[in-house]
Amino acid sequence: MHTRTRAPRERLFTWPLLIGVLGTAALVVTSLFVGVYDVFGAPDGAEMFAITRIPRTVALVLAGAAMAMSGLVMQQLTQNRFVEPTTTGTTEWAGLGLLLVMIAAPEAPLTVKMTGAVVAAFVGTMVFFLILQGVTLRSSIIVPIVGMMLAAVVGAVATYIALSTGMLQSMGVWFLGSFTSVLRGQYEPLWLAAVAVVAVFVAADRFTIAGLGRDIATNVGLDYRRVVLIGTGLIAVATGVVTVVVGNLPFLGLIVPNVVSLFRGDDLRSNLPWVCVLGVAVVTACDLIGRTIVMPFEIPVALILAIVGAVVFISLLLGRRRRA
Repeated sequence: MHTRTRAPRERLFTWPLLIGVLGTAALVVTSLFVGVYDVFGAPDGAEMFAITRIPRTVALVLAGAAMAMSGLVMQQLTQNRFVEPTTTGTTEWAGLGLLLVMIAAPEAPLTVKMTGAVVAAFVGTMVFFLILQGVTLRSSIIVPIVGMMLAAVVGAVATYIALSTGMLQSMGVWFLGSFTSVLRGQYEPLWLAAVAVVAVFVAADRFTIAGLGRDIATNVGLDYRRVVLIGTGLIAVATGVVTVVVGNLPFLGLIVPNVVSLFRGDDLRSNLPWVCVLGVAVVTACDLIGRTIVMPFEIPVALILAIVGAVVFISLLLGRRRRA
């Protein structure tokens, strides 16, 4: 009995995870020294290294871990492998909130814009959950379809508002999904996303029970509604902050949790370290590809993620169809 109770904790930190951490660390260190600007030969190389390279690399780590975690929590709460912030409209809602703040208060500081994005992301995610409760789902594929339809509507509204107010170009820049503009003094709000990741780790068991359904959660004494609200709030914080600082990172929350689940099963608590590590690795690798493939120009990391994510998404759909 003693061995059984300790098994879940022992699975958190294993040699394969350590190897994954070392591999991801190698990618992160590589990111520090890849770029057009010569940080070694230029007179102000050390200063540019501190202003651009370090903030960009830290942003890669925080954004990758936060968005991968958001996808895992959303999939756990809905018990659906096909949902994540970009297939449920959460990212579009965050963008709409950011756009409204930019229109109402163009000179507002970054914290105000971030708050607007977080609030809108929270409202949008709750709208998605409410729609799911009112829809009879005969297939798990219907859930992301509903989410993408909602995202399309919200995105169309945001585009119309931006076009009407002359903010279309600004909106495009904000939602580009690139780490090019991440500098010292701009990336610091991403530490809030790190706080959300830690909070998810603390509440992992509650999210796992809530994912079993309202009835089971209530029978074991869990406040189902409160847990869903907490999970939604953490998703909104992570998505809103990343949207404001970096932009849209499509399919990241879909790719990473599904890959981890294929190899490790569905234990949320033991999968969290793997999801965070793999999320950082995927974002960093995509960013390195974007920086080097057409150097001295850059391809936005969102474009590479969209291509990879679309392939994974279609593969998951085809795999489920074959099993059916």
